[in-house]
Amino acid sequence: MEKTDFSQYKLAFLPSNSTNSRYFAYLFHMNSFEPHQYKIGILGGGQLGRMLIQSAVNYNLNIFVLDPDGNAPCKNLCHFTKGSITDYDTVYKFGKDKDVITIEIENVNIEALKQLQKDGKKVYPQPEVIELIQDKGLQKMFYQRNDIPSADFFLTDTKAQISKYADFFPFFQKLRQGGYDGKGVVKLLSPYNLDKAFDSPCVLERLVDFEKELSVIVARNPDGECKCFPVVECEFNPQANLVEFLFSPANIKKNIEKDAITIAIQVAEKLGIVGLLAVELFVTKDGKVLVNEIAPRPHNSGHHTIEANIVSQFEQHWRAILNLPLGDTSIVKPAVMINVLGAMGYEGPAIYEGMEDVLKFSGVYIHLYGKTTTKPFRKMGHVTIVDDDIVKAKQKAKTVNQILKVVS
Repeated sequence: MEKTDFSQYKLAFLPSNSTNSRYFAYLFHMNSFEPHQYKIGILGGGQLGRMLIQSAVNYNLNIFVLDPDGNAPCKNLCHFTKGSITDYDTVYKFGKDKDVITIEIENVNIEALKQLQKDGKKVYPQPEVIELIQDKGLQKMFYQRNDIPSADFFLTDTKAQISKYADFFPFFQKLRQGGYDGKGVVKLLSPYNLDKAFDSPCVLERLVDFEKELSVIVARNPDGECKCFPVVECEFNPQANLVEFLFSPANIKKNIEKDAITIAIQVAEKLGIVGLLAVELFVTKDGKVLVNEIAPRPHNSGHHTIEANIVSQFEQHWRAILNLPLGDTSIVKPAVMINVLGAMGYEGPAIYEGMEDVLKFSGVYIHLYGKTTTKPFRKMGHVTIVDDDIVKAKQKAKTVNQILKVVS
């Protein structure tokens, strides 16, 4: 099978000029902003930022990105600054000349964002929302306070405290802060075998006997307009503990769909969030819908919307934070999304096997994230397969997943 090395290709496009930026600000009646050069800052320059920029081009937005990686996927697609997104001074300096600041990752300096907000900058999602979501313990208490259905839990500060809850095993132990993409989560089956347990502040979450894992992406703008994308179904890679396949629409009953949408809107409105919110859900064996976790940004479970829905999650995010009318989220065609993960046993410069073979299929859309190096289970891209028949899309997706490999 032929190997394709994409590291030799470089993509770049020019940022918006000031005249067009002024026109954009005037055209969309930015009531709280004067029609000058409109600057938007993104904290984080990974694949989500990359896809936000791709969508921003259609609105001629002037995008600035801060990321600690000098080779971040966004580097050549915007005004790029290399620097820490967790350092107060760096984030404050980056944001002080921007009109709007947004994020593509939660691990950012909250205090700097709070000060920027006090200075009159628009920070969406709001710092207090990001702060709550950064801490899984605060998340769980938020659900509890607002009668949002979620799995039972306990909070612990040390590994030694876990034994107090011996009668309630098994658990998922989740680090309160810092976990992502399956990292910072461990399954604890017995109070007598805690070798893998974290000795840090954590959430002990009772294991849920679930049938399906779902996701709903909801958008909310400053005027309070709220819209959900149709419910999707997620299938996880058991080794990496992250989504491998996503199916749109989800194969669920109407009452489950209704509950999932209702809960997603409830979470967004209780938070008062401006922007996108991904709400990950469990469906239990007895038909209950429970919130698993939430993310205040574009999300892996919404990548398919670029081709499969009338408006993509990335365009919807811009519409939300700029207080524009939210777009139509209807499905154009059923879709399957595959995360393209680094293959086991390979680490180094990324090489893509099977690209030519995959591109022969109709309805297959490849998105590479511009990461120069691969390692096992690293998200290197995604593929969306659309078809009039979801069964055919799933069959095609399995074939694509077998052919397309990221090696080194």
